[in-house]
Amino acid sequence: MSLFVKNLIKNYSSKKALDKISFDLKESQIIGLLGPNGAGKTTLMKILSGSILDWEGTIKYKGFSLPKDINKFKQKIGYLPENNPLYKEMYVKEYLQFCKQFYKGNGFTIEDLIRKTGLEKCEKQKIKELSKGYRQRVGIAASIFHNPDILFLDEPTTGLDPNQTLEIRNLIKSLAKNKIVLISSHILQEIEAMCNRVIILNNGEIILDDSLLKIQKKNIKLEKLFNRLTK
Repeated sequence: MSLFVKNLIKNYSSKKALDKISFDLKESQIIGLLGPNGAGKTTLMKILSGSILDWEGTIKYKGFSLPKDINKFKQKIGYLPENNPLYKEMYVKEYLQFCKQFYKGNGFTIEDLIRKTGLEKCEKQKIKELSKGYRQRVGIAASIFHNPDILFLDEPTTGLDPNQTLEIRNLIKSLAKNKIVLISSHILQEIEAMCNRVIILNNGEIILDDSLLKIQKKNIKLEKLFNRLTK
């Protein structure tokens, strides 16, 4: 099953953040959404997650469409925003129990979720006491309570040290089976390490959309392309 996006347009006053972009996201793919700052990545993530409703175009998944079926659509997605808002005075397990009350239907138990995201050692700690890597784990855990079909992760490894980055990469890969995972980043190395498909945005337009394998076979140098965009 695919998530279809067609002719998506978003304007901020006179600035066009997204300019008629179209693509589809398929199950069991980890898609890297890459682009320089201001390319439109975060705007796209907010639209796909239902956080922004004022846009033009078509977004469909399993017979649902945005914004018409937003409540049904949100039951299918998990979203980790870039700033990963958390109640830092809460204990990890307490916070996850708090979050779970907002989800209905089948999903993970809190115990399964803690195990799946590697939070066993810190479930009784306050969130403010955790490293940023473990805070990211808590944010990811809170976004997958309902075992969503689609997972949107906005800059999930920004600010992490190398060990934490590797741990989050491995966690994301372990969650990706039978799901659509879209990861937004401005760090090329992270996209290459985690993803099997790359979409590059620049000035609100898609300038590249292909599998990482095909990009390599075509001898397209992503680093050179990306460096040109960020200059």
